[in-house]
Amino acid sequence: MDSTTRRIVIVGGGFAGTTLARALERRLAPPWQVLLVSEESYTTFNPMLAEVVGASVFPEHVVAPIRQMLATRTSRFVMGRVTAVDPVRRTLQAQTLAGAQEIGYEHLVLAFGTRANLDLVPGLAEHALPLKLVGDALHIRNRVLQRLARIELESDPALRRALGHFVVIGGGFSGVEVAGELADFLAGARRHYPRVAPDELRVTLLQDAARLLLELPASLGEAAARSLRQRGVDVRLGARAEQVEAEAVQLAGGERLASATVVCTIGTRPNPLVERLGLPTQRGRLLTRPDLSIDGHDGLWAIGDCALVRNHAPGAGPEGVASFAPPTAQFAVAQAQALAHNLIARIEARPTRPFAHVSRGAMATTGHLKGVAQVGALRLSGLPAWLLWRAYYLLRMPTLGRKVRIWLEWTWGMFFAADITHLRFTRTAEADTPPAPAAAPLTPSQP
Repeated sequence: MDSTTRRIVIVGGGFAGTTLARALERRLAPPWQVLLVSEESYTTFNPMLAEVVGASVFPEHVVAPIRQMLATRTSRFVMGRVTAVDPVRRTLQAQTLAGAQEIGYEHLVLAFGTRANLDLVPGLAEHALPLKLVGDALHIRNRVLQRLARIELESDPALRRALGHFVVIGGGFSGVEVAGELADFLAGARRHYPRVAPDELRVTLLQDAARLLLELPASLGEAAARSLRQRGVDVRLGARAEQVEAEAVQLAGGERLASATVVCTIGTRPNPLVERLGLPTQRGRLLTRPDLSIDGHDGLWAIGDCALVRNHAPGAGPEGVASFAPPTAQFAVAQAQALAHNLIARIEARPTRPFAHVSRGAMATTGHLKGVAQVGALRLSGLPAWLLWRAYYLLRMPTLGRKVRIWLEWTWGMFFAADITHLRFTRTAEADTPPAPAAAPLTPSQP
């Protein structure tokens, strides 16, 4: 780096990190440089992962290459994992493809998100499938196809029903969307598995609350439940998973649901880097000041899911108290835009301003052509909500070419059945390797 270069380093390539980098690119000029460090070379559009599970889109359609999103005049991308930060020397250590590197900075923004928490329920880590990354979504889709293929080969009725029972834990946005996608995918795929009977396939959604989608008005949560039930999903409200086993889910009330596949959409845990930094945290997230800076460390900032940010917008919380911003894509983008303003203000020695964002609403799909949405005071359900959901995320996609590809794929999916290809990335050296045993040690029922 040139000795005159002044660097803003962003750690994390999600919605928050990439939005901030792109906003700064347009407003900074040399000698300033934006450097984004991320373990992955792409941004994942997490709200669309359920569509990968249901084969509504291909995995590559829910990711966007970071290098394609950034300009090169005032920015740079480094693929690597940050292992340590020294706020005093203003340096960080990153493990890259070229080995360990030390990177200096004038401002450092932490935007590295969270991890899935599989310790909330006994057995969850061993037997459940999380839905946090694009690899998770593709793995779940493959597992569903494996189950269908295995049902055709089994003769024990109880075992066939367990193999065809898919349990989703969590009635939030991800849980509702993946349950609806699974129901539609199973209904469409079954025609290609003639030895599988319709009553051998079912989806159960467990929600440890009185209704679904607690972030939305009660009427929309109820509408989502009705929509899912119409698709054949068994929506269990007030149902808490007490233990997950290889062959069943034990509920708090004592009921045991025989199931070979459990999808987990609840719980997050901090990125391990949070603990190593030794910075102030609350609820496992980095505690920020109103302007998104971190107290006691000049030049250090945090946004996105890893940050605990108070929303100072009017009406965002109880009178006189700012509520915490939810860890959603909408608020991550808003925080990034607010921080871009504050960083420029700090560089120009002007006052920064507290984060304030009025929610534009929220929405969820409940399967093909169905959804629920709240936009301001407007509440939608059914096809209008589904179209609004797709339009919003289509607009969020970078580059015209990617938008066109996804639009074509979505349009194709409205008229043709979902793809049932089981994608196995087998290399030549592995072609003759014996197949792995069944993922779960399921055994036929006793006579």
